[in-house]
Amino acid sequence: MGVHDTNEEFDGAPRASRAVLRYERLTGATQPRHIPVIMSDALSTTQTAPVTGDKPPLEILLCAPRGFCAGVVRAIDVVERALAIYGPPVYVRHEIVHNKYVVESLKRKGAVFVRELDEVPDGSAPVIFSAHGVAKTVPSNADSRGLTTIDATCPLVTKVHREAEIHHKRGRHVLLVGHSGHPEVVGTMGQLPKGSITLVEDLEQIAALEPENRDNLAWVTQTTLSVDDTHHIVEALKKKFPTITGPHKDDICYATTNRQEAVKQVAPLVDAVIVVGSSNSSNSQRLREVAERVGCPITRLVLRAEEIDWDAFKDVRRLGLTAGASAPEVLVEEIIDAFAARYTVTVDTVSTVVEDMSFPLPRELRSEAAE
Repeated sequence: MGVHDTNEEFDGAPRASRAVLRYERLTGATQPRHIPVIMSDALSTTQTAPVTGDKPPLEILLCAPRGFCAGVVRAIDVVERALAIYGPPVYVRHEIVHNKYVVESLKRKGAVFVRELDEVPDGSAPVIFSAHGVAKTVPSNADSRGLTTIDATCPLVTKVHREAEIHHKRGRHVLLVGHSGHPEVVGTMGQLPKGSITLVEDLEQIAALEPENRDNLAWVTQTTLSVDDTHHIVEALKKKFPTITGPHKDDICYATTNRQEAVKQVAPLVDAVIVVGSSNSSNSQRLREVAERVGCPITRLVLRAEEIDWDAFKDVRRLGLTAGASAPEVLVEEIIDAFAARYTVTVDTVSTVVEDMSFPLPRELRSEAAE
């Protein structure tokens, strides 16, 4: 299954046709800047109300890639496949992904979301761990109760867990670059014994950091951070601790990197940028920050069209639009339709890379599927 082959409820967008967009129309440049561009003929005619002469024009530049990543597709598929195999209810510890629209849709299908395992009754209903990963104590506690568990942790998060474990086994103290309280950070820190891993959130913290053995350190990162911020933090760690070791490249996932790069290309070309995503989504928040940092004067994070502050966009004639890795394409279409009701809208897509990543389902769901 490819990353775009997801449930129709989350993927209602028309298929884009490839075409050449005249780059100088956007930038004034006479040569393209090596950015492959896609124009969607179908979306360019999307309207939710008849076009009238008094509707101002608006050009929407869609960032690509945007929306669901392979890890999110896999996590949603895990819940839906578990519901198909076991029947409802299926319990999910924490939000399977940080998107309220997705969570509510899965609730309607029979998923029950809980904060902790003590909310799960004894019985045969399975418990799914979210895409963000969990501390080692969570599956251990589930096993002690005899609960059936299914791990929907993104494989790229699991990779960070294994890196941290390897460093610990080799006697290194691990520095985790990330945001305090984020479920992924809680899960990664919970892979190692207390005192074996330290969270690093910013440059100021590095200045005050004095580990016991400064010559035996390693670093790993949360997967959904700002690429630029993480680079600065890692460089500061390397400068202060020259012998520190880490991955060949940072642990920020391909989807986070690709979506931020697309925003960097689009944001300078537009009057405003909207990021579709939930407020508790780290990667969605980082997309809005990226747009702001490259100089876009108006940047907003919204989950649904009803959240749009229309007064803020009254003078906007070119709008950038993207979506966090846990936001379904149907919400992007909803935003476009809302603008089409107020403007004469054309939609073009600026694509920086084509993604084809996919992850297999957990083994227990694959084996059931084969029967």
